[in-house]
Amino acid sequence: MKTLEILVVGAGIGGLSAAIALCRKGHHVTLIERDPQWSVYGVGIIQQSNVVRAMEQLGVLDAFLDAACGFDAVEIFAPDGTKVARIPTPRLVEGKPANVGIGRQALQKVLADKAEGLGAKVRLGLTVETLDDDGTRVTATFSDGTNGVYDAVIGADGVYSQMRSLILPDAERPEFTGQAVWRYNFPRAEGLDALQVYNGPTGVGLVPMSQDLMYMYVTTPEPGNPWYPTEGIAATMRGKLKGCAPVIRELGERITDDAAVVYRPLEGMLVTGAWSRGRIGLLGDAVHATTPHLGQGAGMAIEDAIVLAEELDRHDTVEAAFNAYRDRRFERCAYIVRASLAICHGQLGIAPPVDNHKATGEMFAVVSQPI
Repeated sequence: MKTLEILVVGAGIGGLSAAIALCRKGHHVTLIERDPQWSVYGVGIIQQSNVVRAMEQLGVLDAFLDAACGFDAVEIFAPDGTKVARIPTPRLVEGKPANVGIGRQALQKVLADKAEGLGAKVRLGLTVETLDDDGTRVTATFSDGTNGVYDAVIGADGVYSQMRSLILPDAERPEFTGQAVWRYNFPRAEGLDALQVYNGPTGVGLVPMSQDLMYMYVTTPEPGNPWYPTEGIAATMRGKLKGCAPVIRELGERITDDAAVVYRPLEGMLVTGAWSRGRIGLLGDAVHATTPHLGQGAGMAIEDAIVLAEELDRHDTVEAAFNAYRDRRFERCAYIVRASLAICHGQLGIAPPVDNHKATGEMFAVVSQPI
């Protein structure tokens, strides 16, 4: 396909990955972001073997690994702290770690530096007011009163996607799962060389993200989707660990900084119909928001970006490319959404419990396949 003028809405992980992939194909990309500060949580994120492979495809692998902490296994623990399994994870890039933990701010910098270095234009504090697709170009009106005309528009604006509301108003919407996730950073524990997953009604994970830092994530039942004020939220998080393994309770006593606690209710959503309308398409959480139980939310968005850029390269029309992209991505993304939700429901006791050892192995087998 000829060089396109493309608007990407949302400068998170998926949007930045799309900007990189599209610029590498020779397209001209404008990236807009609602948040004028372009802020991101100060905690970490797990990026598994398929993401390491994707980072190589995006041309950012060395910078990504320099900012991250690699590991090659997942360890599963019973609720009492007994280790029940150590699962080696497949390396998909020769000589590189299978998985990494990385700070979200560090990941954003790696991707943003690459996107801007490739020529993507980033505009902050901006949203789309209207989109007019006349079949040949899309005219976008922005919240600052300016306009732009594009060959294609990509919505990468997250689970509460404004873009989804604009083009697919009848599509599925996010639903609260009954569970929430808490995150907190700690000095890295001596000997932590794997993702450690502690099973139970309160699920806990410890993730190395640098030589000196790790983070804890905690999934808890939250009936009624309560709101927690920032003041006292560290003590609230500590209280959620009362029934956990002794090593987790001990670590929890160091959760003291209210401002460092990141709390998020977990919502899931899968758009089962079209992911585009005309020359406007969606990727990432805008069409397949997953809970974090398999650690693949960001990975699916990054893969989406690579596949969409490939399909735009292969097809004569934007519309055909969007349809081919959705066809390639749906089953893989649907698997992650549904398998993650099954673990969530098992923890909540509203569905049969899921064997994390088995589920983790199955997930790695799926995501190791080519995208």
